[in-house]
Amino acid sequence: MKAVVAAGALALVFALLGTPLFIRFLVRRGYGQFIRDDGPTSHHTKRGTPTMGGAVILGALILAYLASHLVTFTEPSASGLLVLFLAGGLGLVGFLDDFIKISRQRSLGLRSKQKLAGQAFVGIVFAILALQFPNAQGRTPAAPFISTVRDTHVNLAFAGTVAGVVLFVVWANIMIAGASNGVNLTDGLDGLATGASTMVFGAYTLISIWTYNQNCQTNPGIKCYEVRDSQDLAVVAAAGMGACFGFLWWNASPAKIFMGDTGSLGLGGAIAGLAICTRTELLMIVLAGLFVIETLSVIAQVGSFKLTRKRVLRMAPLHHHFELVGWNEITVTIRFWIIAGLCAAAGLGIFYAEWVVGSQ
Repeated sequence: MKAVVAAGALALVFALLGTPLFIRFLVRRGYGQFIRDDGPTSHHTKRGTPTMGGAVILGALILAYLASHLVTFTEPSASGLLVLFLAGGLGLVGFLDDFIKISRQRSLGLRSKQKLAGQAFVGIVFAILALQFPNAQGRTPAAPFISTVRDTHVNLAFAGTVAGVVLFVVWANIMIAGASNGVNLTDGLDGLATGASTMVFGAYTLISIWTYNQNCQTNPGIKCYEVRDSQDLAVVAAAGMGACFGFLWWNASPAKIFMGDTGSLGLGGAIAGLAICTRTELLMIVLAGLFVIETLSVIAQVGSFKLTRKRVLRMAPLHHHFELVGWNEITVTIRFWIIAGLCAAAGLGIFYAEWVVGSQ
């Protein structure tokens, strides 16, 4: 557990101290956020605020993960490295999107097809590799089963057939695209996505520690968990939580820096990777409930307008609707944080309740 504590503390320090340095670098280069003209008018004052702060979050996450293994003399695991690959790969796609926006001073970066193609490439590589690297017990970082709080009996890989593996890759990419785009859509108010992500990473830290203590490799039993690298996944989750906490100091209203797509896509990738590797894929829908709600609000808005030419919200995603209704930005952020906290708590409750009921 020393590595878990070290990762969280180091990531917090790296992000807290590294962010102001990165802000000064971005200001010198003139890399500021471009604000949509059709958004809330209160956001126009944010034009020029440094963006791409997600690079600090992901950098702090990766450095803290590696440093925690150095100080505790432990080896990184395949599961931990794969989640970092997914977060870093999607972060790179987001960085390209952010860089195009700020270099060309426009709200459009990568076109939607280009962004989806980049996300798909990283997701496909992750999904294929996640079914490799079996340990001594034959467990791989991911399993070709749809999971809730553990693997179900729904096998997507059909005993190793090519069609089954393709189906698993498609399923994994649906999760990855959903999580990364969900965080991306939520990242519209100062500190909103950062604070919500902190809570999700905190939940996954607890889940990973629990599955480590009740793992079939060390504590076999009827309700043990078939997770390959539980402790190392807790290290990744703790590092993500610490990095978001440190960045939130500077990202809270009034934000001195935005995470940009670099951060939102990368954090969403990390959350999806943790869900897949901890065998809690469907539970992620509850744990990251705020991101799901924001995504559904966009789907409802677009679907309603295409079908009826009428909008169900004043503006999507949902947080902008409440701004236009008259809520102050900070009020929206705090109330949405409360929703995010309730979702994370509900997910943890479901996870623990399943174990309690199954153990009786």
